[in-house]
Amino acid sequence: AIEAILTGTGLAAHLTTVVSADEVAHGKPAPDVFLEAARRLEADPADCVVLEDAAPGAAAAHAAGMRCIAVPYVAAQADDPAFATAGLLLRGGQREFTARTAYDWLARPASAS
Repeated sequence: AIEAILTGTGLAAHLTTVVSADEVAHGKPAPDVFLEAARRLEADPADCVVLEDAAPGAAAAHAAGMRCIAVPYVAAQADDPAFATAGLLLRGGQREFTARTAYDWLARPASAS
């Protein structure tokens, strides 16, 4: 399913590392999938950014020590407490997301997020 989505959106050509919950001991909201991705990329989790559309994923990013941009797939779920852990929460979902908004947030020091 992940490969089909990445191919369909054109993102597959830009990603060299993809990790599925099927490859780790615990799925979201456990941080395993994000920590495994950081390990494969040889990256410090604190240097990673997660773009997440579901509350369990936002919780997993927080548990992994990663910055998180949350774009709720269902805007009505934006009040889920797990989304409160995201550094940037776009309550309006995909219609509110722009590359400029994400970049401006990422360009700020992590401590200001």
